[in-house]
Amino acid sequence: MTVDPAPLVDPRTYVDGVPYDLLATLRAAGPVAWVEEPPLLGLPGGPGFWLVLRHAEVTDVLKQPRLFSSWLGATQIRDPVTPEDLGYVRRMMLNMDPPEHGRLRRPVARSFTPRAVAALEASIRATAAALVERTLGDADEGTCDFARDLAADLPLLTLADVLGMPEPDRWLLYDWSNRVIGFQDPDHAGSAAFDPRAGTAAAREALRHRPAPDADGRMPDPRTRAGMADLYAYAHLLAESKRRSPGPDVMSILLAQQGEDRLSVDEFENMFWLFAVAGNETIRNGLPGAMIALLEHPAEMARLRRDPALFDTAVDELLRWWTPVMVFRRTATTDTAVAGVPVQAGDKVVVSFASANRDERVFAEPDGLDLARHPNPHLVFGHGPHFCLGAHLARCQLRALFEALLANTVSITYAGPPAYLRSNFQRGVKRLPIHWRRR
Repeated sequence: MTVDPAPLVDPRTYVDGVPYDLLATLRAAGPVAWVEEPPLLGLPGGPGFWLVLRHAEVTDVLKQPRLFSSWLGATQIRDPVTPEDLGYVRRMMLNMDPPEHGRLRRPVARSFTPRAVAALEASIRATAAALVERTLGDADEGTCDFARDLAADLPLLTLADVLGMPEPDRWLLYDWSNRVIGFQDPDHAGSAAFDPRAGTAAAREALRHRPAPDADGRMPDPRTRAGMADLYAYAHLLAESKRRSPGPDVMSILLAQQGEDRLSVDEFENMFWLFAVAGNETIRNGLPGAMIALLEHPAEMARLRRDPALFDTAVDELLRWWTPVMVFRRTATTDTAVAGVPVQAGDKVVVSFASANRDERVFAEPDGLDLARHPNPHLVFGHGPHFCLGAHLARCQLRALFEALLANTVSITYAGPPAYLRSNFQRGVKRLPIHWRRR
């Protein structure tokens, strides 16, 4: 029987959840599957791509940038619309290959080491505790939207600190992330949660450059420079402030680079885009994803309440079970093969983290949740030279929020069904109503 992988490329599929049964069927049939790219949601079709499904082959692709390039076609499945758009996004660290990738990564890497994150841990824990206290208030029980009331603000506050961004402007990050990650979802594509009355003068000036929807209500492509003009305007205004008063933050570090390490304008803009969007969105969706994992496995939530030491392994298992970033693209640089399947130069090769993190060859009972799982070689943060800079920071935030929440409640249950993002890239949660009872 031939299995049709077409639902995997349609963003509307994911409104009902990840089609794990389909991924498992394809994975059982072979390590690689060919997927067509028909026109969808007003976007043009594409040439199709090889989807890499098994853990071993995903890691092989990711650790071979000379064979499978991030730069050649960038890292999103859909091709940039014009050669100029491709040329611009190639100046982003995410879309570079070694050695250029390392030139941009090295200066900021020390801001995300375990030691650096440990220095931020007390602040992150205090923020998480304050958010939980604000949400629960003085009531014995109540309801809230976990995705908005708890999961959104912690990454925004943390990232604003890391970037050296004024705290009142942090909801700009929320809007930018929604527009980029949720461009396939009408609820997110025109996100405007930021209140300019609460922000700085720089934020209000940047908003003057915010793109407007066209006659059909469609926002411009957020992977183009014009599609995120307000983000880039803010980046330059923040840079002016950092040149006058540098600090220990990432933006100041980037601006201090000299000689061959000095960033071009395009590189600086793309680095800010990367931190502002990718640095926020993955953990913002990982947090409600972890909550859903516990809600779907109440015995494991009870186990974690009884034994908080279990957090040492629970954080990675919660991330594995949810897997916020489902896929990433590479492009073959030459004729080659993946697990014996011939791949031609220029072919898109898309690794499925959603599939690899449920691979039966690596994880026992992969669809279940085992908070004591060890070892846990999940690929939530990627593999190889592009391994996520923010992995330690993400783990710290997840642990801090759930330790505070579980310590202050005796029960958490669904208060309504969750609403999922319409996206074939990010496994996002738009709403997650929960009911809690206080300890």
